[in-house]
Amino acid sequence: MNISGLIITYNEEKNIREVLECFDFCDEIVIVDSFSTDKTLEIARTFPNVKIIQNTFEDFTKQRNLALDNAKNDWALFLDGDERITPLLRSEIIEKLNRPYKKDAYYFYRKFFFAGKPINYSGTQTDKNFRLFRRSRARYVAGKKVHETLEVNGTIGEFRNKLLHYSVSDYESYKQKMIHYGVLKGQELAIQGKKYSILAQYAKTAFKFFKAYIIRLGILDGKEGYQLSYLQSLSVFETYESLKKEQN
Repeated sequence: MNISGLIITYNEEKNIREVLECFDFCDEIVIVDSFSTDKTLEIARTFPNVKIIQNTFEDFTKQRNLALDNAKNDWALFLDGDERITPLLRSEIIEKLNRPYKKDAYYFYRKFFFAGKPINYSGTQTDKNFRLFRRSRARYVAGKKVHETLEVNGTIGEFRNKLLHYSVSDYESYKQKMIHYGVLKGQELAIQGKKYSILAQYAKTAFKFFKAYIIRLGILDGKEGYQLSYLQSLSVFETYESLKKEQN
């Protein structure tokens, strides 16, 4: 079974070597890079069968679909720079793809880490994303600037073993990431014709914190649970700040 390993990058020199090593069972690697200014591409070129496309970043969906368009195989394994495949998950992927009957797309559940510490709650316990799928049966939905949505025209399965997700290397970098996501989401809402509401801004921000910290048991994750809940709510607040600016 031939598989294309896909990734979009921007200044990922801290992650790129480890994540590309996760593609060791793929026969090609396609990288869509937003003109990195660090050693991301220098490191990437040390790997065999790497195809690099540089494209100015507009949104995550366009970058992902560009990677799909440049892959040669029908099966695509799409990872983010902060994700890692464990040996058990690697074996499970290969075993399922060698079966006579296969699903068209597979969900990966993810194990979240905050600065190296495993997080068990805070809304992460049911976190899952499509990461392995047939290009002929799936496409990222246009118009989604952040939290890209894969539309699958076919059967769906899932893996038992979890993908490791080292999303938070430190508090400040994650804060900037969540603010950036909020800005993009606000731009997306503006394009959809949504109107800014100060009531919605504060109500949804408060509910997001309550949901992550209380309903989704972030309180059991200690200090990190509080910080994650706060940053998730901050992203919602920034979404509406961005929407307000778009309408001024």
